[in-house]
Amino acid sequence: MRVGILGVLLVAFGCASWSTAQAQARLCDKPRQMDGFKTCADVEKAEAEGEVVLYSTDPEQGQVKLLAAFRQLFPKIKTSYVRLQAGALYAKLLSERQAKSYLVDVMQISDMGMVLDFQRRGGYRQYVSPEMAAFKKAYKSEPEGFWTWGAIIMAGIAYNPNNVPAAEAPKTWEDLLDPKWTDAVNVKVSNSGLQHGVWYTLRPLLGADYFKKFAAIKPRAFDSYVQQYGRLIDGQDKIIMGAQYSGYIEFKAKGAPLAFVFPQTGVPTVPQTWGIIKDGPHPNAAELLMDWFLSPVGQKAYADALLLHSPREDVPPPGNGLSLKEMKLLVPDDWNAFEKDRPQFAKEWDRIVGARR
Repeated sequence: MRVGILGVLLVAFGCASWSTAQAQARLCDKPRQMDGFKTCADVEKAEAEGEVVLYSTDPEQGQVKLLAAFRQLFPKIKTSYVRLQAGALYAKLLSERQAKSYLVDVMQISDMGMVLDFQRRGGYRQYVSPEMAAFKKAYKSEPEGFWTWGAIIMAGIAYNPNNVPAAEAPKTWEDLLDPKWTDAVNVKVSNSGLQHGVWYTLRPLLGADYFKKFAAIKPRAFDSYVQQYGRLIDGQDKIIMGAQYSGYIEFKAKGAPLAFVFPQTGVPTVPQTWGIIKDGPHPNAAELLMDWFLSPVGQKAYADALLLHSPREDVPPPGNGLSLKEMKLLVPDDWNAFEKDRPQFAKEWDRIVGARR
């Protein structure tokens, strides 16, 4: 059945047949060895295209660093990006494709529901990078080559020890329900894939009433973890619920007064997912970027730029952060159910945070 459905999608998006997709998915017989990675891309054609465009949910300062690392190896290829929160980014992409405006080559997005939806729409171009062999099956699309996890993100609890003594700080998710945290907690908006992951993985463990009670402390919602940690540092808020661990590592390295809690229940975890966009304007440059990014050198550059954990076991954790093996990760076990849950989550989360931005 999967073959039949995918075949229909491929025809609808301009592919001749399922067999054509299979042919496109074959790994090249002799990938070219570059400086630290292997590629099946035509490097000369990629350099002739001269540009690659990325849509991403990553903060701008990290995105700039990552693409600068790529340009050091390929100075003939100009890089540009658009940064938006997951929901807004995906809406922009779908709107462009409906208008038959193909502006982007590669997309990074943090919501697996959107990833699966886009795959069903036939929006990804299948390309099996030689670097994908180092990624677990669970971290790749089925069939392989449409999308791959580029990083793993986890969410815990963060606070400023200058404003919240360690003895009084929350140690569990349930501690956040204490009325003393009213008007003192911030979260992300409902467009955030990580915030959806927090909702989806904690509700079965803490009970359906947990977030109803959480609403009583009147959390404030923000678009970016940079805003969240900024408010913690300057004392506007005391706690981040669902705090992105990479953000903590980043600001802690700069000397910010922060502490991070890994509740015993576990830390909600979602991926940053990367894929090449079908009908993108620079297909060869897109393949080259993807091969570099999925390699140890690209993953190390990503970790250095954004302090995110790599799915590759041969890439060390970023900064002075804990390794994945040292955490109790709560990962959604059914991404299709996760996708179907999004409308309910968005409705309930918007109600919880209201217009408090």
